[in-house]
Amino acid sequence: MSDEPRIAVFIDYENLAIGVRQMRAGKFQIDLVLRRLLEKGRVVYKRAYCDWSNYRDAVREFHKHGIEMVDIPQSKASGKNSADIHMVVDALDLCYQKGHIDLFALISGDSDFSPLAGKLKENDKRVVGVGVKSSTSDLLIGSCDEFIYYDDMIREIEAKPKRRRKKVEPEAQRAEDAGDKVVEIVRSLERDYDTVWGSMVKQAIRRVYPSFNEVYYGANSFADLLSMVEKEGHIELEFDETRGNYIVRSKPRKR
Repeated sequence: MSDEPRIAVFIDYENLAIGVRQMRAGKFQIDLVLRRLLEKGRVVYKRAYCDWSNYRDAVREFHKHGIEMVDIPQSKASGKNSADIHMVVDALDLCYQKGHIDLFALISGDSDFSPLAGKLKENDKRVVGVGVKSSTSDLLIGSCDEFIYYDDMIREIEAKPKRRRKKVEPEAQRAEDAGDKVVEIVRSLERDYDTVWGSMVKQAIRRVYPSFNEVYYGANSFADLLSMVEKEGHIELEFDETRGNYIVRSKPRKR
């Protein structure tokens, strides 16, 4: 996995905002979506479409994540369809002009994007959809190579056990933090790959946490860090002599 997949993200924000409102799950958390995509590859393009005058509370968060926001003011003549058309045109233009893009992430549940997904696949692009279950069309789901429910991301966050803050030495706290990050990435990669290699974990963890540095956690190399996390009982390692790389497996969560 030396060549990381390059990902372009297209966000139909109004569709998401309506779906999340129906879920009653608070504000839409774009960081959860971007993190899941960063676990798959490098996000090199991010664009969101909406009449942002109706969703001013989301603007700052999208700016923070470096997402280009395309403002499509609604009118009687255009309305929602205008944003959809802009998104389709931009996605196809990127598909034809930028051959290095491997994966297109369509963040919406609207069936109108099903032909777009089909056209992208015709051009040898992988398509991943993300949307809210209650407002996602089966037609769009079937048109994508993979579809991720936003609902599942929220459930995963809520299911994480709340750790009691204990007074521990800084070294122990850093080791615990390293273990949490490694396990999180390994479990995510296991969704997509039958075999998770140490090099894959290293690439993914640095995409999700750009400032991650194993030396900070007291390791001389990433392989040393994996060994430390294994000793803590969080993962299992198996060294493959032919590839000179570790196979990494997560351990079941303790109940």
